[in-house]
Amino acid sequence: MTMDRTSAQYDIEKKSLVAAYVLWFFLGYVGAHRFYLGRPLSGFVMLALSAVTLLLSFVSFGILGFLWFVVGLWWLVDALLIPGLAADRNSRIADRLFAPRG
Repeated sequence: MTMDRTSAQYDIEKKSLVAAYVLWFFLGYVGAHRFYLGRPLSGFVMLALSAVTLLLSFVSFGILGFLWFVVGLWWLVDALLIPGLAADRNSRIADRLFAPRG
């Protein structure tokens, strides 16, 4: 692959901070931004935690507040982590595309 083509492929595949923050703001409680940034395991854990919390809201109110606190805290902490997650993902894309072929 030529350098121009490789650079174009990188531009296509790289992850946008704006898109990551939009996903975080509107769907962050279900981990959408983590799926977008190539972190499917933690995205699934966040999705499962939100689903369990939602299901428990129909059954029990005792631990519900604590679970919503955990989901909300994780959501807020991710606001600080998104730039690093995006940079890490983009670095892995660049490493894959620009690595010397041998």
